[in-house]
This record gives sequence, structure tokens and C-alpha cells, in this order.
Amino acid sequence: MALGEGEDHGAAAPLIADHEKYAGGGGIVRSGSMWTASAHVITAVIGSGVLSLAWSIAQLGWVAGPAAMLVFAAVTALQSTLFADCYRSPDPEHGPHRNRTYAGAVDRNLGSSSSWVCWVLQHTALFGYGIAYTITASISCRAILKANCYHKHGHDAPCSYEGSYYMLVFGAAQLFLSFIPDFHDMAWLSVVAAVMSFSYAFIGLGLGMATTIANGTIKGSITGVPMRTPMQKIWRVSQAIGDIAFAYPYSLILLEIQDTLKSPPAENKTMKRASMISILVTTFFYLCCGCFGYAAFGSDAPGNLLTGFGFYEPYWLIDFANACIILHLLGGYQVYSQPIFQFADRFFAERFPDSGFVNDFHTLQLPCLPPWRVNLLRVCFRTVYVASTTAVAVAFPYFNEVLALLGALNFWPLAIYFPVEMYFIQRNVTRWSARWVVLQTFSVVCLLVSAFALVGSIEGLISQKLG
Repeated sequence: MALGEGEDHGAAAPLIADHEKYAGGGGIVRSGSMWTASAHVITAVIGSGVLSLAWSIAQLGWVAGPAAMLVFAAVTALQSTLFADCYRSPDPEHGPHRNRTYAGAVDRNLGSSSSWVCWVLQHTALFGYGIAYTITASISCRAILKANCYHKHGHDAPCSYEGSYYMLVFGAAQLFLSFIPDFHDMAWLSVVAAVMSFSYAFIGLGLGMATTIANGTIKGSITGVPMRTPMQKIWRVSQAIGDIAFAYPYSLILLEIQDTLKSPPAENKTMKRASMISILVTTFFYLCCGCFGYAAFGSDAPGNLLTGFGFYEPYWLIDFANACIILHLLGGYQVYSQPIFQFADRFFAERFPDSGFVNDFHTLQLPCLPPWRVNLLRVCFRTVYVASTTAVAVAFPYFNEVLALLGALNFWPLAIYFPVEMYFIQRNVTRWSARWVVLQTFSVVCLLVSAFALVGSIEGLISQKLG
């Protein structure tokens, strides 16, 4: 997914800003509507996660696969409804304080200790997205080369390319992009990423639909891909659930989107309607992509619909789709990394205000380019950061398992636990009341699902590494 960002409140996440600065409205003109909010959510959610859905349904089968997607849609709808009430404090509709960011809402409602935990989880998630994007970009680079090789030499040709090389190339490109002044402020970044994500998602959907029609039959089974042992099947199911969890929640950006809405009507009411619309659209699109991909390939559904070579022709369309993925990921990596860069800049500047290494800028003049202002701290920190995401990606280049791990890690704490706990504060829900028991049960069930997916994704990473 592709998002924008800003200044943060001690915790980095896309679109973070200092909520205190705008506590009473801050003179900001808000003109967003239910339809613009729906568009923002759909644009943000539909991304590289859609590529693994056919594989996920293949592991679960024709009954459990679509059912799992519907369940995650329902869970996302519920948590977004709860979270929308956390935008204003202390009253969800008329409170004078606006919580413009996830971190700001956690800090105001749950205190500094919870805010610190949230900070750690957010930074871990952002770092994880950098790893996932590096892996996915490398796979797409190789897919373009393979598509051309298969077209030229036939589908049985030994077309094999080393993935680590393209991860290093992608890392080098990200290192360069990390030093472009105000790269994160370029308005076109999210627009390009959104266009690219919709392009490759629709191409995947179209190819799956066309292949199913050409086959003249619907492949797949009720129970999904058969495995040699029941334990192997359990691990695959858990990884599939993690992949679906990765594709859905958008809690990190919900309040930022809600902050664009005009009132009246109350922002929480508009945001709830916008969430319902966007979740319905996204779920329909996800079901189409996942189900047509599974119907086309059955148990052979690839882990990545556009790079696993279930499709060979038209090769130019495969090339174009993967080029869209790469362009999306080039910008998306920066969107998720820039908040960490900005946090590091502020943190070290506050800790070492007299350090020239931290605060001084030097002008570098390169041939045929405008003067480039360089800060030694930025050079070192950003180089180490990009190198570390690249190194982890090279060590664990496993698309489905990494997506499952990220989905499992982020789903319960960021999409369920904090929104539920803040809702209790906002609505003054008393302990052991019916509403409190129902929502706590809901949270515990989601925790168990996340733990199940987390264990399965870790097992998958270890098995892939050792196998």
C-alpha cells in the first residue's frame, strides 16, 4: 500500500503528525467527504498483499478460503468502527481534542507506557515493510527476465536468475532515493503508487479470469492443497491466514484519513460509512482476485500471482504488470522508511545539539546536477538502514512467509488491541458489562488467530531456510 507521511508524535508511521499542534482544529480547512475517505482507504489497502490471495485460498480450499476473507473483512469493519470513535477526545462526536494520528490517540487515551509499546510496534512494522518490498521487487525483476526468456526459448527453457543480485540493485536504488531532498513531500508519490497498484491488481484479476474461462473448468477442492502430513497442512493454513491478515487492516492511517473530513456531520459517523463502503469494495475485489486465481490454477496456484508463472502469455502484459509492481515498491519503500529517517534526524539532533556530525550540512557539487546538501548522520544512518533491510531480505527471500509474519505481528496489537482499549476509554465502557465482555472476547480470539499465524509463518521461514 502507498501512503503519505508527515511529522510524527514520537512514533513513526505513515501520515504521522503532531496532534497537539492541531488539537482544536488549528485553522486547517477540512473538505473531505465520505467518498474521498473511501477512495483514500481503497487506494491505501489494495497493494502487494493482493498478489498472495490466490495462494492463500489454495491452502484453505473453496470453503475456508473465501470464508476467511469474509471473516477478516468483518473484523476490519468492526475495528474501524471502534477506532473511528477515537478521533475526538473525550467525546467521540463533540470532544475538543483531535487525535490526528494513531500514536497521538494511544498517547492521549492509554498513556505513555502504551504509547511506547505502540512506537516499537510501528517501527517494527515499517522496517518489516521495507524488507517485504525488497523481496517483492527482486521477484518482479526476475519475473520480467523469465517472461522474456520463456517467450523466446519456450516454456520448458531453463530460465533461472539469481534473486540476491536484484535485491542489491533495489537496495542501491533506495539508498539513492533516501537522499533526495523532500522526496517524502512529493505529492505525486502516492498518486503514482496508487495507479501502479491498481494496474497490476487488475491485470492479475483479468489474467486469472481469462485463464479460468480458457480452461473451461473451475479447479481446486473443498479442502485445498493436499499435504503429506496433517502438521504440514496446519502450518500452511496458518501462513495463509497471515497473508490474508497482511492484506486487510488499515488502522495506522484511519485517523489521518478521518482528519481530512469536514463536519457536520460528525467525523466519526462519516468515517464509519466510508469504512463500510471501502471494505465492501476491497473485499469484493480481493475475492475476485483470489478466487479466480485459485479457479485458474487449483493446487498449483503460485505464491505470487504475477511472478509464479502460472501465466506465460501475453508476455508483454506480464512484463508491464511487474514493472508496475517495481515502480509501486520504489515509492512505497520510501513512504514507509521516511518516517523512521525523520525520527532519527530529530532524536539525534535533540540528544546532540552541538555535534557537527549530527547537525552540519555540507554542499556537494556533482557534474550536471544542482548542489546537493549532505548531512553525515543522514548518510550513515540511512545507509545502515537500507543495508539492513536488504541484508535481511537476502537472508530470508520468502515472499509468502514474510508477508504472513508481518500480517501476524501487526494484526492483533495494532488493528485490534489498541483500538478496543481506546474505545473502552472513549465510550466509558465499564468492566464486566456485556459490551466489555463481548469486545474482550473478540480481542482474545483475534490474539489467538494472530499467534497461530505467527507460529506458522516462523515455521515456514525456518523450513524454507533449512530446506
